[in-house]
Amino acid sequence: MANQDIIFTPDLDQDSISSDVAAFNGILMSTQIPTRTDGSLELGDITLQSECTLQALKLALERAGSSMDRVMHLTIYLTDMADRAAFNEVYKRYFAKPWPVRAAVGVAALAVEGMKVEVVAMAAKA
Repeated sequence: MANQDIIFTPDLDQDSISSDVAAFNGILMSTQIPTRTDGSLELGDITLQSECTLQALKLALERAGSSMDRVMHLTIYLTDMADRAAFNEVYKRYFAKPWPVRAAVGVAALAVEGMKVEVVAMAAKA
C-alpha cells in the first residue's frame, strides 16, 4: 500500500493474506485466531482456543507497541454462541474494568474447520 500515514505489520504466517496490525493516528487493529506460540493452530475445546487466541492477541499488541489494557474494542466471532460463557471466563483473565467495548457475533464457520473463535481488536498505542 502506498499510504505513508498507515503502517501495516505483516502476519508472521507467510501464507497469510492479512496484516497483524494496521497503525494510523496512534490507533492499531489486530486480528487473531487460536494460534499456539509455535504458530500451529489450536483446534481443541473452546477454552483452549480462547486462551490461544487471546494470548496471540496479547503478543501481537506487544509487538506493535501496545498492550491488552489499551484495547478499546473487541469483536469476538464464535461458531457456537453457547461457547460465549466459556470464552468470557478466559476473557476475564486478560481484561479488567473498565472493560473494552465489545461485540460477540455468532457465525456459521470460520476459515479453518474446527476453529471456534476469532477476534478483531482495536487498541491505542502505548
